[in-house]
Amino acid sequence: MKIARSVVLCLTLIALNAGVSFCAELPQVVRTIEQGYGSLNDLQADFSQRSSIKVMKREEKGAGELLLKKGGGKESMFRFNYTKPKQQIVSNGKTVWYYIPDQKQVMVMDLAQLLEASNGIAMNYLSGLGQVSKDFSIAFAAEQKDKNGNYQLELTPHKKSPAMAKLLLTISGDAVESFVAKGHPGTPFPVLSSTVVDQTGNTTRMDFSNVKTNRGISSGKFSFKIPSGVQVIKR
Repeated sequence: MKIARSVVLCLTLIALNAGVSFCAELPQVVRTIEQGYGSLNDLQADFSQRSSIKVMKREEKGAGELLLKKGGGKESMFRFNYTKPKQQIVSNGKTVWYYIPDQKQVMVMDLAQLLEASNGIAMNYLSGLGQVSKDFSIAFAAEQKDKNGNYQLELTPHKKSPAMAKLLLTISGDAVESFVAKGHPGTPFPVLSSTVVDQTGNTTRMDFSNVKTNRGISSGKFSFKIPSGVQVIKR
């Protein structure tokens, strides 16, 4: 009987231990992001966007495709092809084009000046994940994990900016576990969602899906040919 009770006790303890979820430490989650980005050359992903304007108590939704390519210089190249609302934001690492087809307008801006005006962080955080611990103070969110076991981080930029008071990131739990077990995250882009909170409390959340990395995206994807008959506004 004693042996039988011992076996039952052991099986119970095994079952209880199997139900305990793995929890990584904060530095391990941060390293998952930074090491993953270190191996990232380019990125293609679908995104859905939800913006909340606090004062007006209004919510706006959008969706589209994101292309990102790390350049040889300081800034990366990016392209947001919005299907809703119909618009494009394109940068070759030097110039930014913001095209609104319905208004037949394209705004042309110098990327360096634009980033300097917003302290660079809010506009360029996706391409700066390789040094996220240098640019932000990082802590776990109030709920360390979401219902799917992914890690939730709250990042506060070291440089104050009207465009960003906080950045919230959801990091793949599978990528973190891979990093802890094998020393690498298994994906160059472990970010599942990001939320930018500005100084007035407005939020913009992006959720990423169908992520493809290091497929050799051509640099030509990040140039923009201004359509004929479109008003050009230079800033």
